[in-house]
Amino acid sequence: MMSGLFADVATAIDFTSLGLSPIALDLGFLQLRWYSLAYIAGILVGWWYLLRLLQAPGAPMARRHADDLVTWATLGIILGGRLAYVLFYDPARFLQHPGDIVKLWEGGMSFHGGVIGVSLAIILMARRHKLDWLRIHDYVACVVPIGLGLGRLANFVNGELWGRPTDASWGVIFPGAPGDLPRHPSQLYEFVLEGVVLFVVLWFLFYKTDARRKPGMLVGTFLLGYGLARFFVEFFREPDIQLGTLSWGLTMGQTLTLPMIAGGIYLIATAGRRASGKRAGLRAG
Repeated sequence: MMSGLFADVATAIDFTSLGLSPIALDLGFLQLRWYSLAYIAGILVGWWYLLRLLQAPGAPMARRHADDLVTWATLGIILGGRLAYVLFYDPARFLQHPGDIVKLWEGGMSFHGGVIGVSLAIILMARRHKLDWLRIHDYVACVVPIGLGLGRLANFVNGELWGRPTDASWGVIFPGAPGDLPRHPSQLYEFVLEGVVLFVVLWFLFYKTDARRKPGMLVGTFLLGYGLARFFVEFFREPDIQLGTLSWGLTMGQTLTLPMIAGGIYLIATAGRRASGKRAGLRAG
């Protein structure tokens, strides 16, 4: 296989030839990076899409609640995503250099931590306004693939989180990757699966079925879909250099998706029961 890799180096895509730069706008005194823009655009476009979803009959919250949720969710994404990366992916580095924890512009965010942060934000906001937190999760889950997809595109533009060596004709030689070998553009695989495909699946379930009336169905589908997609792509993505493949044969990314997959299956399997219970409660009332 290695001979095939070396043979394909001449025909592989040279990342530098694509003319991509992690910096979207350089004003000298300020550099605006695509990674930052991806987060901002994901939040703004996601907010717009959430408001459209709330126009459908039976929404679990009003426009004013959605406006409040944006602030809570943004804090949850940043704090949860960063702290989880620090704890699970590179704790030794941050113990030696704790000041680096706040250097978000250098990258280093865990999606799994972001999910936990957003989930806690939704629960706190829902309790504050006496709303159904699980149904709000369903609506927010439909929005998340937008930010996920944009984030993966930004990863590719940054030339980071590259894949494992490959002899495929679409292999990319990323600067900084060891060996100068063609590698899977795993960022784009994740963009398609976690962003495009998951968005379409949730859109279909929301608008073409009664899934939004079954508490937990949509967020369960998201957790299961993301978990399976991430677990699969990890076979093509280079493990984090400071961790590698863990002693039990999985990467950290795969390990962290297992609770998501289990939780997604549970929520989907029990969604019908919750919907029946809610209808029975309404009739009794």
